[in-house]
Amino acid sequence: MLKGFNRLFALLATSVPSLSSLAQEQKAEAERWGVNMTQGVTEVSQTTYELHMLIFWICVAIGVVVFGVMFYSMWRHRKSKGYKAAQFHESTAVELVWTIVPTIILILMAIPATKTLYDIYDTGEADLDIMITGYQWKWKYDYLGSDVSFFSNLATPRSQIDNLQPKETSYLLEVDEPMVVPVDKKIRFLITANDVIHAWWVPDLAVKKDAIPGFINESWTRIDEPGIYRGQCAELCGKDHGFMPVVVKAVPQAEYDSWLAERAAEAAKMRELTEKTFSFDELFARGEKVYNRTCAACHQPDGQGVPGSFPAIAGSAVATGELEGHLDMVINGSQVNPAMQAFGPQMSEVDLAAVITYQRNAFGNDMGDTVQPIDILNFKNKQ
Repeated sequence: MLKGFNRLFALLATSVPSLSSLAQEQKAEAERWGVNMTQGVTEVSQTTYELHMLIFWICVAIGVVVFGVMFYSMWRHRKSKGYKAAQFHESTAVELVWTIVPTIILILMAIPATKTLYDIYDTGEADLDIMITGYQWKWKYDYLGSDVSFFSNLATPRSQIDNLQPKETSYLLEVDEPMVVPVDKKIRFLITANDVIHAWWVPDLAVKKDAIPGFINESWTRIDEPGIYRGQCAELCGKDHGFMPVVVKAVPQAEYDSWLAERAAEAAKMRELTEKTFSFDELFARGEKVYNRTCAACHQPDGQGVPGSFPAIAGSAVATGELEGHLDMVINGSQVNPAMQAFGPQMSEVDLAAVITYQRNAFGNDMGDTVQPIDILNFKNKQ
């Protein structure tokens, strides 16, 4: 249906050279400025684009006809030629024309639109299910039916954000852990949020769904070609809303199977590390990386915080106080300040132990104590 309409309008456009050249100029200008929709890399995205262009040209045709008749009438029946306005109030013919014609146009538009919407919302018979959870300001991906689960954080260096280095092409669109999916498979996304409303948006896949706490929205995609496809959170979710990118990496099935096996092995290894005793230097080095990835956005890389919004780590009563209070704050979050999330469900015992060790010994705190993963596990178990 869509292709038939497109051929019809293409025929009409080519029959009038001026309209054809104008359309080509508009298309080139749109591509240069990026004001048109993204055609995308999936069948649904291409169908959506074709539907958009179909409705656009129908609206253009309606506008040309309506304004053409209006301007012609004003010119042809102008007062200087002695014409007087015709009186046709409550004309049955006119009422029928402007009721029936728009109804027919709307029906013709509704047929392809309904088919496209049906395809967009048909999430059944998926080959792979992925739970997507939005956090401030990162995404968590759970591959249902497997042990693979991880967070995806912004990977753009702070030096670029602070204008200390030139910005790369993928500025604010790089992550440390992209979502990896196989090509030629139907993938269902179950989208929710842990704190505030987010929106998971990847234009090339024609997927944009709100992530709402307490609700699960569904969407799906089938990617035909391997590649890396980027997007962002499309809902204003807080001060670092612009630092919450989405990266989807589509790979052949064999490569995906290998990646999935590696991630499952890493998850098993991480569980084993919970029982390991780390040296202070190992925990401090790992904790610095975790802090810069997870905590620095609010508390700042130098631990000084943001006055009035986020407290400093340097010299804070929590980081220099009783260890149990520090564990409770990081693992369970703050009951007083909702901005301080509960990181217990978000990070492994190893990373929690490392970042708490780092906070208690960095920024001049120098508490000298070390937190082991088993300490985190014991604290969680006794709650």
